[in-house]
Amino acid sequence: MARGGRYFLPEQPLHVIQRGNNRQPIFFDGGDYARYRDWLVEAAASYGCAVHAYVLMTNHVHLLVTPETAESLPRTMQSLGRRYVRYVNFIHRRTGTLWEGRYRAAPIDSEAHFLACCRYIELNPVRADMVAHPRDYRWSSWRAHAAGAADPLVSDHPLYRALGRTAAERQKEYRALFRPVLDPDFVDALRAATNGGWALGGDGFKRKIAKAMRRRVAPLPRGRRPKVRDDRRQVNPI
Repeated sequence: MARGGRYFLPEQPLHVIQRGNNRQPIFFDGGDYARYRDWLVEAAASYGCAVHAYVLMTNHVHLLVTPETAESLPRTMQSLGRRYVRYVNFIHRRTGTLWEGRYRAAPIDSEAHFLACCRYIELNPVRADMVAHPRDYRWSSWRAHAAGAADPLVSDHPLYRALGRTAAERQKEYRALFRPVLDPDFVDALRAATNGGWALGGDGFKRKIAKAMRRRVAPLPRGRRPKVRDDRRQVNPI
């Protein structure tokens, strides 16, 4: 399993997903959603995570965030997760784990994919047949982006601010760009990158991320295996 929270580059957005254990619910009523969102606001402010887009689904959450430091995202998610699990177990008289392992994260080429990633996140309730339009779902960032609703969790990204000179212009342009149907190839690529912990973008973007992180950021082509150093000729000094 890919380890979440290991990516960090200044001003680099990450798509984050965390699921309930065995795909079971993590929210049981409206109060749970409200508590989680309020505590995410506090944790993100405390540890330096700008949240640009989000959706809270019944059994998982999606976030599009830019961490200030390498520890911002891990500390935000750890603090929030522990606090929320204690609350849910107490209120709903349950025990045991709530999360399916650690969250997963993938760096997103913001110039190419930022707005598409926002749409992917905010369209989750529509794809799940929970609502007909994202405006009808309360627990996402769509209303903030498209209708100017006050949302203390949402931090506008420069690419969103570039949509217009005024808030009204940005909201109008966002609604115009917000097509309800996403490119299926993009959806598949985003899911694969997030689940695998890979970078999402073109070859140049991946090379930049790989150089900065000093690690492989894309899966090997099929049929290829990573080189393994042969230590048989080395003498054990002990």
